[in-house]
Amino acid sequence: MKKKICTMLVVGILAIISLLTGNTYADTIDTIQIDTNKTIVRPGEQVTVTVSFGQELGTYTMDIAYDNALFEYVSAEGGTPNDLSNKVRVVFHDSSGGTNPRTNMSVTFKAKEGITTSNPTEFTVTAEGMANADASVTYDDILVPIVKNVTVEPEYVDYTFDLQYTNPVIKEKETEMVLSYSSPMGRYYEHARLIAEAATPSGASITLVGIDEAQLKHDLIQSGWGDAQGYKIGGEDVLQELQLTGTFSEVGSYTLTFKLIDRDNSDTVIAQKAFQITVTEEQTVPSLPETNRPEENAPETNKPQTNTTVNETTQNTVNNEEMPSKLPKTGDNIYIPMAILLILVVAIGVKINHKK
Repeated sequence: MKKKICTMLVVGILAIISLLTGNTYADTIDTIQIDTNKTIVRPGEQVTVTVSFGQELGTYTMDIAYDNALFEYVSAEGGTPNDLSNKVRVVFHDSSGGTNPRTNMSVTFKAKEGITTSNPTEFTVTAEGMANADASVTYDDILVPIVKNVTVEPEYVDYTFDLQYTNPVIKEKETEMVLSYSSPMGRYYEHARLIAEAATPSGASITLVGIDEAQLKHDLIQSGWGDAQGYKIGGEDVLQELQLTGTFSEVGSYTLTFKLIDRDNSDTVIAQKAFQITVTEEQTVPSLPETNRPEENAPETNKPQTNTTVNETTQNTVNNEEMPSKLPKTGDNIYIPMAILLILVVAIGVKINHKK
């Protein structure tokens, strides 16, 4: 008798459960998508992760995982959020009885300040407890994460070149030069390399030599700068200056083109710039022959006078003042009285002779 009663109770309970759940069933939801409003996020910028359901849901629990070394949680929309340090859990239940279901939810993050490198990362979404608006259909949990990739990196500035030299560039004479490349925020490269190319006048050649910290010489034209496998560059306030010695074999116009290349990407050019250089002959001042020396052939009027000449000139001046070559006229002429006296003498002589 007891055995029959127990059997009847079990059957009754199963019937009640079947009755209560007769209008519900589980289904797989494959319409969920995850998107971001940015694919590259700068330090200090915000990015919003949106989960679209593809249909109306009256209840769900969404977990959005993130890299807490790169991001910090800001806010959420579409449920009650809880930041768990490396993921944000958002829980939603339509308390209106199915009249206010949702088709999406979102979480906003902020990229941390001070990031100087490029950081590919991802947001991932898992879900559980999903049901449609009236809870007549439940959905299988999403255990395999749905992934969305983004990159966190600073605002990079292109590398620029500069070439300085102070003295004129003379044929076959070494010229000291300073080559530099810089960027206030340079993109990172693990294996970058500096090379140079030259366009020269016909038959001319050029060497452009620098010495590294190990005192090894590198001709940028022939082999480039540094290790053949390249070297690491990038970050804030990048500046490399190279002390170079250039030698140009002929007079004419040269073009030097400097390039930064990425050895990890088939020597793709990162940055480049060309410089025009004009090479001239060295200017010399010829010495004058003995016969053409101006001090020996200068006119007498150009020669400096000696003290003797000055004294003689002064003496002549004095003598000329004492003994003028022409007497000046005065008010009393001495010849007039003498002529009168002579006339009187002649007249008296004539008269005496007449009386005799």
